Amino acid sequence: MVLLTMVLTKYALIDSIFFSDISFKNYTLIHTTYLGITLTHYQFILFAFSILCITAGGYIINDIFDTETDKINKPLKVIIDTSISKKKAWVLYYFTSILGFILGTYLSFTTENNLYSFFFLGTILALFLYSKYLKKTLFIGNLLVSALLGLVVFITVIFNEPKAHNSNLLEVISNMATSIRLLLIMITYIFFSVLTNLIREIIKDIEDINGDLKIKAKTLPILFGRKRAAKVAFFFSAILLVFLLIILQSLVKEYLLLSYGILFILLPLLYFMYKLWFSESKKEFSQLSNLMKVIMLFGILSMVLFKFNS
Repeated sequence: MVLLTMVLTKYALIDSIFFSDISFKNYTLIHTTYLGITLTHYQFILFAFSILCITAGGYIINDIFDTETDKINKPLKVIIDTSISKKKAWVLYYFTSILGFILGTYLSFTTENNLYSFFFLGTILALFLYSKYLKKTLFIGNLLVSALLGLVVFITVIFNEPKAHNSNLLEVISNMATSIRLLLIMITYIFFSVLTNLIREIIKDIEDINGDLKIKAKTLPILFGRKRAAKVAFFFSAILLVFLLIILQSLVKEYLLLSYGILFILLPLLYFMYKLWFSESKKEFSQLSNLMKVIMLFGILSMVLFKFNS
């Protein structure tokens, strides 16, 4: 999902907004020679691999600290101390995280965006703190991991957004207008990513309540009960629904995007909300978690349609 988000943000969303009116020859030139305009194909591969390494490190450290709870919540999916020792898991965590940081820092300096290296370092630290401490706290951990998912869209845009390199006032103004459009679209996808993942995080906490009780975690369902936690998830789902209705209303003339949004995002969300209101068992909440993952996937795939509307 992370890799798909990065690829579509660059090659579907950004390219369709900025490069829809240039020739194939110039497009190829932009992506094969660094001109201070956008990442080349090679640089983007390094960028994507860096993010994936850090993401993998986040999953590994989470599994290390969640070994005991996973034995209760999902005993058939426990990896640490079964398929791999905890010592080797730590080695793998350090390797992926450090490699991701080195690649990200190298890319930041070679593209003259030195301060961007702090994004990579900050994400590694945030994932460690989430797994070690914040996952057990009320709501803070849910917000943090959701924000990190939204960061994937943000960092991909800021690394790849074309910059004006000319003194022609009209071209500069045109580039600024296009950048504003990209900014609004970026905020839309970030909000969608953060909100859908936040809902799913709450659902997962409800699903994993038995294991979390063993480690004395203070998650939403533990402190307020499953039913109330489910109502909180429903509340955020309602916010997402209103947000989608506003977005779809603005797309009344974009028939392809409008139809896609209704069929593959809005209707599944309404079904999700219906099931959420009546769900009680662990199995039902597990199915809801998977359904929200599908909604997230279709939301990200909608970036492809910008190619057809550019």
